[in-house]
Amino acid sequence: MATQMTPNPLLAQLGYPPDARLVIFHADDVGMCHGSNRAFLDLLEAGIVRTGSIMAPCPWAPEILDYCAGHSEVDVGVHLTLNSEWSNYRWGPVAMCEAAAGLVDARGYFWQQPAQTQAHLQVEAALAEFRAQIERVRAAGVDFTHIDAHMGAALLPELFPAYVELGFAYSAPVLVLRQLDSAIRTRGYTDASDAAWTAFADGLEARGMGLIDRFLITPAYGGGDADSDSGRAALYEASLRDLSPGIAYFSLHPNAPGDIETIAPDHAGARIFEYDYFRSPRLKEFLQREGIIPIGYREICTAMRAQRH
Repeated sequence: MATQMTPNPLLAQLGYPPDARLVIFHADDVGMCHGSNRAFLDLLEAGIVRTGSIMAPCPWAPEILDYCAGHSEVDVGVHLTLNSEWSNYRWGPVAMCEAAAGLVDARGYFWQQPAQTQAHLQVEAALAEFRAQIERVRAAGVDFTHIDAHMGAALLPELFPAYVELGFAYSAPVLVLRQLDSAIRTRGYTDASDAAWTAFADGLEARGMGLIDRFLITPAYGGGDADSDSGRAALYEASLRDLSPGIAYFSLHPNAPGDIETIAPDHAGARIFEYDYFRSPRLKEFLQREGIIPIGYREICTAMRAQRH
């Protein structure tokens, strides 16, 4: 049985009661392609998605970096990237391309899956790559609000401690859960006991790091009504309806139509659906009925910086 957690201290710091249900609807993979950039900006305007994170090594990162540099109000983070998952649309390291560094395959691109990255991992090379990606975003003039992990690679046990410390070094919250869940357990990111993880999380919060209570991600679709837009919407709404008080992070992968159909045809439908659904009156009305409050990461970043200074 999981250790009972105290209410997330961020709720009070952000001015919410302990029974509030806040959700960070987060656009992952910004900069991956033009359609991901367009989706992010359109969803920001719609108001439910209020934050996202940039994949600095990707081909369309310059477009979104330039935009964010000229629009300081945009709430955007760094999506630390060690994987290039698509078959015919690839990217590689910012810091180095030598195969000996363990970060790239025979063609010079990041490995497609985190398990391959872990099998070839040279920790110092990976950490140098993380810092180079963060510095690329900084050099573009973007005051990023958080740091998170593409495909979870930065959460690998060999990299996780340094990932957390990058947040403190750059005064930006990193995506870390206050309490372990089944997804973290099954993916092998840690073998810590519930009690040990709670003590670890308490220590991070004492140092000023804002943590998340629950992690959600774009749901898998498969068969029957789930393949209809209404069925897909119901999957999102079911997961949101069950949320307990606290702060949830919903990892989304929205893409406007036009390029994702070629890049990843098997994923295009889900990503275009998110682009449409998270601008929809249906979702807005659902959140209002449920009393679920969308927030961004800037509020958490501001609270962290205020506590640390």
